[in-house]
Amino acid sequence: MWIAALISNIGTWMHAVGAGWLMTSLSPTPLVIALVQTATTLPVFLFVLPAGALADIFNRRTLLLLTNGFMLFAASVFAALVWMKMVTAEVLLLFTFLLGTGTAFMTPAWQAMIPKMVPKKDLPQAVALGGISINLSRAIGPALAGILIGAYGMALPFAANAASFLIIITALLWWKYRMPIVNHPLPPERIVSAVKAGVRYAWHSRPLMHTMWHVLGYMFFANAAWGLLPIISKNQFSTDATFFGLLMGAVGIGAITGALFLPRLKNKLNANQLVVAGSIITALIICYFAFGNDPLLAIVAGFIFGVGWILVLATVNVSAQQALPDWVRARGLAVFLMVSSGSMSLGAAFWGWFAGATSIMYALLSAGIGVMVFTALSYRFKLQQGQHLDFTPSLHWPEPVVHEKVTHDAGPVIIQIRYSIAEKDCEDFLRAIYRLKAARQRDGAYHWGVYKDTECSGSFVEHFVEESWVAHMRHHERVTRADKVLQDDVLAFHQGTRSPEVRHFIAAYPSKKQNT
Repeated sequence: MWIAALISNIGTWMHAVGAGWLMTSLSPTPLVIALVQTATTLPVFLFVLPAGALADIFNRRTLLLLTNGFMLFAASVFAALVWMKMVTAEVLLLFTFLLGTGTAFMTPAWQAMIPKMVPKKDLPQAVALGGISINLSRAIGPALAGILIGAYGMALPFAANAASFLIIITALLWWKYRMPIVNHPLPPERIVSAVKAGVRYAWHSRPLMHTMWHVLGYMFFANAAWGLLPIISKNQFSTDATFFGLLMGAVGIGAITGALFLPRLKNKLNANQLVVAGSIITALIICYFAFGNDPLLAIVAGFIFGVGWILVLATVNVSAQQALPDWVRARGLAVFLMVSSGSMSLGAAFWGWFAGATSIMYALLSAGIGVMVFTALSYRFKLQQGQHLDFTPSLHWPEPVVHEKVTHDAGPVIIQIRYSIAEKDCEDFLRAIYRLKAARQRDGAYHWGVYKDTECSGSFVEHFVEESWVAHMRHHERVTRADKVLQDDVLAFHQGTRSPEVRHFIAAYPSKKQNT
């Protein structure tokens, strides 16, 4: 699977270099050239959330086969249009958008399967290995595309990209992946509710939110380099497509080098420090591109840029993976990718516009300074907080007691839990239960509160609301051992030999009467 992904990524980078270079001849303005990067990343922002929901609900292997079949078709049609010289700037942006859409539906499913392939302790190395695949392809693909364009014309790199999808389809057919079978009576989640559950989890997950803060600003500012490199290479360094491919290849080799040294660096620096180091390297190289005019030094700068890029991306990607339990992994990664790609898409368009309104030099200098300022502001958001959390389902909640059959779609549902707390422990109890709030909301509650009984000293009622009975039953399955630790901290304050009283209430409505 890793080899197939490598070949597919090589084809993707060949397309990226070919598209960027082709646009310099179709519409050589900074904004339109930068829009190629926007067309690549915008579909991920738009479609990755439903894609993540699909990946959590349906067979991931089938989803990947369908997606890669679509991308094979789109890439083949585009290669034919380039060969027949029928491509305009609008057509180029359209097909780049279509291939980006395929990427949006492919990425969450692919990334969510990585933890299933390796033990938990090897996850950081597996993510780094995936980064090596991407950056090895970034080293090979651009250089190969530049050579093919110079020797055989524009169409061949796009045809090679189409052929690369056949390789990954073959690998998926060979790998007989099966979704895990869970024996319980609950119906499958619907797409809309699954998307809402994924967004709710991400919003209330402190480890994931902190990770997304880091990626939000970094991608916006650092993407100025990706969006403007084609026009920098052609105008500032006065070079051809072969050089542009070599420049992009140098970035990939730098990223591979950084990934290989990452395990050693992790022994000396924590996750936040690694991101700071990578961000400073990125910012300095972006500022160099604002002034540089020596092609040889540009290759060296591209190598160093790749080192900084992988230090940041590998660190935040591991942080995102570690923040998620299995039931919401693809959806949580989809939210992470939506933030990342949205920031990249907006950044490419903004810096392309800003370079056209001012100059490329001012745009790159501003972006480089922006990277450093944002890195300083976001340092307080701690990365990889989920590293030592146990996301295994605890399954310790007992079945709710009901006096009649409750349908799955009945609701909303209110859950009330009554605690008896000693007067001296009330303040500590409230602090503990407010730490539990986010866990309730991550797993399904959309409203939560704690109330003090005015008639009985030390009596508190916790209540939370969920959309339906089936949503509450899924909450039972989603409570993790890490959540149980928070619940045990709360229960430690409860007095008496019996557990706190738990009551369930379902919304009641009058029956509909026939009109007479």
